[in-house]
Amino acid sequence: MARGGGLLAAFERWEQQTMQQQGLIRKATGGFYYVQTPQEELECRARGLFRKEKISPCVGDRVTVEPTEPGKGYVVDIAPRKNVLVRPPLANLDQLFLVTSVADPSPNLLVLDKMIAIALHKEIQPILVVTKCDLGAPDTLNRIYQLAGIPVYNVNNQTGEGAQALIPLFAGKISAFSGNTGVGKSSLLNVLSPSLQIKTGETSQKLGRGRHTTRHVELFQLFDGYVADTPGFSAVELERYEVILKDQLQYCFPEFAPYLGECRFTGCSHTCEKGCTVLQALAEGKIAPSRHESYCTMYETAKQIKEWEL
Repeated sequence: MARGGGLLAAFERWEQQTMQQQGLIRKATGGFYYVQTPQEELECRARGLFRKEKISPCVGDRVTVEPTEPGKGYVVDIAPRKNVLVRPPLANLDQLFLVTSVADPSPNLLVLDKMIAIALHKEIQPILVVTKCDLGAPDTLNRIYQLAGIPVYNVNNQTGEGAQALIPLFAGKISAFSGNTGVGKSSLLNVLSPSLQIKTGETSQKLGRGRHTTRHVELFQLFDGYVADTPGFSAVELERYEVILKDQLQYCFPEFAPYLGECRFTGCSHTCEKGCTVLQALAEGKIAPSRHESYCTMYETAKQIKEWEL
């Protein structure tokens, strides 16, 4: 009887080990996918059916895996994605921290506005982090982006004041950072997680890849969430691979929302037309001039894009 019970227990353990598990692709490189499940991390290959369906698993995907032996398995299914970026290849990104500085270097508002628009177009929450507040007042940036409905956080690079307010935002989320060289991303990440030990002007060995290393994406756990390995998503890459058509652009500026559909003319571009309620809101100070300038610049570019060319 005891022997039979032992066999049954062994069979149940084997069955449990071979059952499908749910997990998150944390890293992808060389055709292998490293999937974090509640029990363990598995090194997986993808089933051939994905190639037939022209679908490639990518970092951030929530997947079903079948273990085949200890520490190894196959990705057999990919859950529906809420978004996916082409480059860097990353799925289900929840939030993008846009890091800019008050000064040294001065903020580039057009680049910021392009990144915000792309994030919103992809259903990613943009969060603006204003650094180097020890060099000047962040009031102007705060006013512009709070008026646009974008969350804004101010950080003093010398004291770290304000950085702790970011920590609760990571829980349960997949996040990434973007920002030009010199805006204080490294200092910010060091304040948030001293174990990263990033030297100023360099890329973290744990959280970033540098210019000459393999361009794979990896997620690291941080404050009960995950952060993409790059502290510098490229604005150029996002612009190149993530296209917003001119008719969709208006929805990527949240401060326009109350006025859309109220203009005198159907199909109003919100750039110069009479009877445009967006322009009226701009004149009344409800929309920041720099934001509308960015919109007009982006609209002119988007006009050159033909949908059939995509």
